[in-house]
Amino acid sequence: MIALLFGLLLFLLLLGVPVTFALGLAAVVTIWQGNIMPLLIVPQEMIRSMNSFPLLAIPFFILAGNLMQAGGISRRLVDFSKTLVGSTTGGLAMVAIVTSAFFAAISGSGAATTAAVGAILIPAMIAQGYSASYAAANQAAAGALGVIIPPSIPLILYAISANQSVGDMFAAGFLPGFIVVLSLLIYAWYHARSQTTLPEEPANLSRILRAGWSALLALLMPTLILGGIYGGVVTPTEAAVVAVVYSLVVGVVIYRELPFKEIPVILRDSAVTSAVILSIIAAAGLYGRVILSLQVPTVISNLVVGAIDSPWLFIILVNVLLLIVGMFLEAAAAILIFTPILLPIALSFGFDPVHFGVIMIVNLAMGMFTPPVGLNLFIASNIAKTSIPRIARSVVPFVLILMADLMIISFVPWLSLVFTGK
Repeated sequence: MIALLFGLLLFLLLLGVPVTFALGLAAVVTIWQGNIMPLLIVPQEMIRSMNSFPLLAIPFFILAGNLMQAGGISRRLVDFSKTLVGSTTGGLAMVAIVTSAFFAAISGSGAATTAAVGAILIPAMIAQGYSASYAAANQAAAGALGVIIPPSIPLILYAISANQSVGDMFAAGFLPGFIVVLSLLIYAWYHARSQTTLPEEPANLSRILRAGWSALLALLMPTLILGGIYGGVVTPTEAAVVAVVYSLVVGVVIYRELPFKEIPVILRDSAVTSAVILSIIAAAGLYGRVILSLQVPTVISNLVVGAIDSPWLFIILVNVLLLIVGMFLEAAAAILIFTPILLPIALSFGFDPVHFGVIMIVNLAMGMFTPPVGLNLFIASNIAKTSIPRIARSVVPFVLILMADLMIISFVPWLSLVFTGK
């Protein structure tokens, strides 16, 4: 039954069946063939998987990100980032990275970050002399910050799957996110040394202050969201609602760049995106129930612990596994499927569950800009009007950079735990 469960899922994914249906069909067929439980459990388990108060944060953060993109917040963040790093070597590539970090600290979504920032900066980078493939690859990799820097939707999903505090997971993402940002900035500078690009006009203090004042409300938003969570004023779900109201008021009333006629379209797009994610959660919940019924974590744990005696060898193998998984499976589905399997083994080797969660998230973030199913890659390629194979070659250095970051994060638990109080 275990072979049927995993083999059928892999077969359906290779056929190109959408993740939700692949998970659901594999689970239902295994239940039916193995007579594991009554089929009446199927809809009950799927509904139970979505019946979680913290999960409400996901549609609200998605809506907030779409409102910010349409309301002028992302453009002001770009302008402010240009004054900070735009005139340095590789400045515009750095602007994309810094702006993505700011936007990630608001939206919690890698795809939203790539779309909102890339729509402005990918054409600007191409006009300044960067190749279309590099501009798209740089933005696709920078967009992955949306799943590492809190408030991150994958961090929420892991917290729920691992029964950990969402606040602890958010706190654990700060330093790893900073390390990734710093490494991407260093590569942007290194790459630009061999390129012929038009430099940005250096910004004086007056220009920096004007851009900062214009972007002040956007810059205050992460402080409002994360400060409210860590100050105990709001839960992460309530903070997501605050983010929606804040984005709406700023875009409609203050910046006046969000017309009322666009709000129904934004609500529809946000609902569609949320439905896709929540349907994956429902199907993955059913799949996870079958995994537990077949005692897969116990079987795999006994095999791994018997064959591997080093926790560091285990974490290296986990990173290799998740790197491959992330290339073929969306982050949300991968988290919900593999957390119940891998976390008990990680605990038996002495890993902290919060630290292990950060390792998983950073690893799966690479899958967002690697073929064949990297969502950021498809978004960036559409904006840059270039092919996936061309971008894929430019993505290789970014994958290597994040792999190096991942090794640092894996072997230095302090980076993930210092702000959690553990």
